[in-house]
Amino acid sequence: MKVGGLLASAGINIGLCVLFLSLYSILRKQPQNVKVYFGRRIAEEHNRLRDAFILERFVPSPSWIVKSLRCTEDEILETAGLDAVVFNRILVFSIRIFSLAAILCVFGVLPLNYFGQDMHHVRIPSASLETFTIGNMQERSRWLWVHCVVLYIISAVACMLLYLEYKHIARLRLSYISRATSNPSYFTVLVRGIPKSSTESFSRTVESFFTKYHASSYLSHQVVCKVGKVQKIVSGAKKVYRKFRHFKGTAVDQRRRSITFQCCFCGASSNSFQLLPSDFEQESEKPDVNDSSLVLPDEECGAAFVFFKTRYAALVVAKILQTSNPMRWVTSLAPERDDIYWSNLWLPYKQIWIRHIATLLGSIVFMFLFLMPVTFIQGLTQLEQLQQRFPFLRGILEKNYMTQLITGYLPSVILQIFLYTVPPTMMLFSTLEGPISHSERKKSACCKVLYFTIWNVFFVNVLSGSAISQVIALSSPKEIPMQLARAVPVQATFFTTYVLTSGWASLSSELMQLFALTWNFIRKYIMRMKEDDFVYSFPYHTEVPKVLLFGLLGFTCSVLAPLILPFLLIYFCLGYVVYRNQFLNVYCTKYDTGGLYWPIAHNATIFSLVLTQIICLGVFGLKESPVAAGFTVPLIIFTLLFYQYCRKRHLPLFKTFPAQNLIDMDKEDQQMGRTEDLHERLHSAYFQFPDMDDVPLEGFHTAGRDEDGSGTSGESSQKESTNGNVDTKDDLSHPTLDGLPVSRLRNVVKSLATILRPQRGELPV
Repeated sequence: MKVGGLLASAGINIGLCVLFLSLYSILRKQPQNVKVYFGRRIAEEHNRLRDAFILERFVPSPSWIVKSLRCTEDEILETAGLDAVVFNRILVFSIRIFSLAAILCVFGVLPLNYFGQDMHHVRIPSASLETFTIGNMQERSRWLWVHCVVLYIISAVACMLLYLEYKHIARLRLSYISRATSNPSYFTVLVRGIPKSSTESFSRTVESFFTKYHASSYLSHQVVCKVGKVQKIVSGAKKVYRKFRHFKGTAVDQRRRSITFQCCFCGASSNSFQLLPSDFEQESEKPDVNDSSLVLPDEECGAAFVFFKTRYAALVVAKILQTSNPMRWVTSLAPERDDIYWSNLWLPYKQIWIRHIATLLGSIVFMFLFLMPVTFIQGLTQLEQLQQRFPFLRGILEKNYMTQLITGYLPSVILQIFLYTVPPTMMLFSTLEGPISHSERKKSACCKVLYFTIWNVFFVNVLSGSAISQVIALSSPKEIPMQLARAVPVQATFFTTYVLTSGWASLSSELMQLFALTWNFIRKYIMRMKEDDFVYSFPYHTEVPKVLLFGLLGFTCSVLAPLILPFLLIYFCLGYVVYRNQFLNVYCTKYDTGGLYWPIAHNATIFSLVLTQIICLGVFGLKESPVAAGFTVPLIIFTLLFYQYCRKRHLPLFKTFPAQNLIDMDKEDQQMGRTEDLHERLHSAYFQFPDMDDVPLEGFHTAGRDEDGSGTSGESSQKESTNGNVDTKDDLSHPTLDGLPVSRLRNVVKSLATILRPQRGELPV
């Protein structure tokens, strides 16, 4: 690829970024888009923007950038949780290390690469990008020591920054644990693999086991029940109730009349429904919810939540082996109530290891199937091969602008389109593994997407693009550094365009929220649906692998092809602003892992450093520079030793909770007199279904039908209980709300609540 192709790709992506950023600054001010761009704030503050014409709404402004930069880390922690802070620290680390790398490599290494050989240099737009890589250096060049010194500086500074970030995030995690004094998950242990008894229920089995072996600390328990169909019925009934909740105290006309309403571009005539006579709602004909025939039998599963008197006791029980059979009475600390993936708790524990193997094989098969589009994409960067395979394109490919478009922009766009299928597929595989929490499922999907992108975007592109005929040589481990050393400088040009397409353009798309914006338009103006309260959570399983992949590309190409670093640095700076804005305004934090994404980022960064050093070792060997190659070997050893030190020093804090902190929290609860209150909350903390007592529909009354059957519309029969005054409300304006069956809806919800309530059972204390 020539410089002109890179400039064409950069121009297209810069234009898209400017367009999307301008549109975002305008669309975010429109009242109809408030749920798209301020979903988190609307959900928490329950406010709306005024629908008034203001000229400022239609003028682009950078105010959102200023607000995003002014936000402190404590505000992000309070608003979006510790995982958001970890993601922000990954971006901060990337900005710091690649700022240093850009200065050293662009001003120190890049000129040496460009003038590495005695040759006639053409004009820069017509020059090949390979002249800016280390491949342009002469063999046995005396300037290769500069590359080795720069590699040492980048590696040393990266390790130092990693250690400081690890230490900082570990301190935040300890503070996160200490602040959650009333978190019931610290007192709760999830028990799976409960043996089934023919003489007693799971509940009696759990009570007998923990009363016998953990009598001093055991408090109570709750067995998980498999009643998925009934739960769906209850959820649907509550959803319908919430639809009508804002009509509380409003009179409804029950008279039947013809109506006509329009759905976007088409109109349809319809008749509003008519309520049945009120005789059907007499108490005498209502089913008795206490009737035993209506109570569904509990379908208990081999899993239970066991509550303990102290946090330390729960931690000890969760970490030790309960019996001589490791497949029975398997214990682990329970996730938070909103984080539980209930349907996976019903799975037999003996199936989990089989599911892990099956999903691993499925991921590997999907990874190899993805080789076909990647190989095709790399063929687009080789114009000679493309002309040979498709002779009818020879005339088109001879045009200069088409050559720049095909080699500089099209391959990375096609690859990005195929990569959109990866996160949903990996999320499906992670779900099939049987995780017990949503956060565990998303973290597992994050690891799978990371491995997939590193393999397919980096290794497969490198090998299929320039060394596809020599892949067999990779079976020899000694040849791996040499093969990568030959291939990476050649494919660095593709990685540069990939950063522009997948990096810059994807950030603009993330800011614009194209999917949510399109769905909001369809829901409002085509389907004529009311707004819902659903707010998306941040997609860590897609964004964390993307940032770490760009870090891998930055490290591997820093010394070999430094031209990628300015574009990469712009991506991280823009991402720092965009993601902070999204955390503050768009995404709602429903669950938090407590910073568990940082070990993933740390391991990926160490892998990137070691891979960079191995590739440089191969390059120095190819350039016949024994001094530079000899000094690179100790650098690899020191990096691996640093990795082991961090694993021993900081990683255990991310695997479990420190007993010292939990014991101090237990003592503080006893001194403050909070122990009894915490124990009382545990009885309902992990109730499998939300309480159904929150459906008070007494404020609804039907008007327009008196005792004699006649009536008028627009009259309210609701009375104030305090002073007896009549509170007159406006009639409902929407024609489809005639005859709202609120009383029957109330009976349905309360009946289902009574049916489900016996499943909670009495918790022994």
